[in-house]
Amino acid sequence: MNARPRPAGGRIARQVGLLLLAVNVWGLAMPFSANGADRALRIVAFGDSLTAGFMLPPADSFPAQLQRELTAKGHKVEVINAGISGDTTGAGLSRLEWAIGDHADAVILELGANDALRGIEPAKARANLAAILSRLAARGLPVLIAGMRAPNNWGENYVREFDAIFPELAKAGGHLLYPFFLDGVATDAKLNLGDGLHPNREGVARIVAGIVPHVEQLIERARSKAAAAAKG
Repeated sequence: MNARPRPAGGRIARQVGLLLLAVNVWGLAMPFSANGADRALRIVAFGDSLTAGFMLPPADSFPAQLQRELTAKGHKVEVINAGISGDTTGAGLSRLEWAIGDHADAVILELGANDALRGIEPAKARANLAAILSRLAARGLPVLIAGMRAPNNWGENYVREFDAIFPELAKAGGHLLYPFFLDGVATDAKLNLGDGLHPNREGVARIVAGIVPHVEQLIERARSKAAAAAKG
């Protein structure tokens, strides 16, 4: 999230974040073995500060906690943190190709919070997300959409139009959907940082607990796709 305009220092921080993301994605995205039987499934968590882990140690971020939970459940996965604080759906669209990398198996798409906080027209956010999903579909990547909700201060019409984006895009494209990424966390002071917008470590753990069953469905789709590709 991070709705306030960023000063020069914020721009520098985002540039550093982009550089670290490039190292993260390309450093991990090495070719698989020929038959792919012994490889870990690569899931790219593509989003904003809620994914990146704003003000949290890297080990407490959403991708890191998700990977630990999935590993504990016996899944051989590598969850890549492709979150950048402050990103809108438009910013995500502009960096999509290099942020996802060439060796992803599946994507968790978590964008839209900053659009809602800034009052960006729902139609524009929808178009950006639709373009992202279209490009991912063209690559044959299974997607789990992490839905978002608009704050009530923009009025009923805005909230209705914005909140409808995620289930409608999921239905139209046959994508998996986790209806609200901050379910059980939003507005709970005990689960958020002092800004009231970003989850703390316990809040991220709550998110992970809620979304894991949906991520396991994503893993099933990615494994089925890999198995079909291996058969020729």
